[in-house]
Amino acid sequence: MTKSISYQTLLIDQLSIPIKLLTTYKSLGLNETETMLILQIHRFLSVKNEFPTPLELAEILTLSEQECAQTLRQLIQKNYLSIQQKQNSENRVSEIYSLDPLWNRLFEEKKKKQESEPEDGTLFILFEQEFGRPISPFEIETVNVWLDEDKLEPSLIKAALRESVLMGKLNFKYIDRILREWKKKGITTVEQARESSKSFHKKQTTPNNNTEKKRDTSFYYNWLEGED
Repeated sequence: MTKSISYQTLLIDQLSIPIKLLTTYKSLGLNETETMLILQIHRFLSVKNEFPTPLELAEILTLSEQECAQTLRQLIQKNYLSIQQKQNSENRVSEIYSLDPLWNRLFEEKKKKQESEPEDGTLFILFEQEFGRPISPFEIETVNVWLDEDKLEPSLIKAALRESVLMGKLNFKYIDRILREWKKKGITTVEQARESSKSFHKKQTTPNNNTEKKRDTSFYYNWLEGED
């Protein structure tokens, strides 16, 4: 009599997936599409394909190649996935995906940082909406520096973005200058930023400036009056 095979026994250890990822991805700010793409990248890495293309991913998912590319970009923006360089024995450099940012964040014990991550993700979306285009890898890295190295709150970065829009100078250098100026002044909250902005714009609209064209600030009323 042929003994039945337990496929569950055969398959259970084929790919190691942290249970914590499956139980906490929602609280990390990930959706099901992003999580499944992460699992597929994890699988590709396990078989030594360290830089699967969007087409390769699309062939095993219900997403199109374009949707895979977009989701990969979102994961990089949210700092769950990174692209690193690898040098082989022949000194040839190639690009590889790394999930270390995800694993580090997944097992990070600091609850405060975990709670702020969903807002970090929406920050990139807000930048793309204001700029009217996808932001570049360099610009993504700039935002990550503000968050991770300068330890700025996402809400304060949003305030600097709004201020740059108000001033008609929508570029990352100007936003960085605003944030550094606020840091010099000891501004750490959105409320303090509002008060500084009100004071600045009040000086800009004194009678001495009547010869200049008056800027239409009606669109920015909510920002100056306290609407987040």
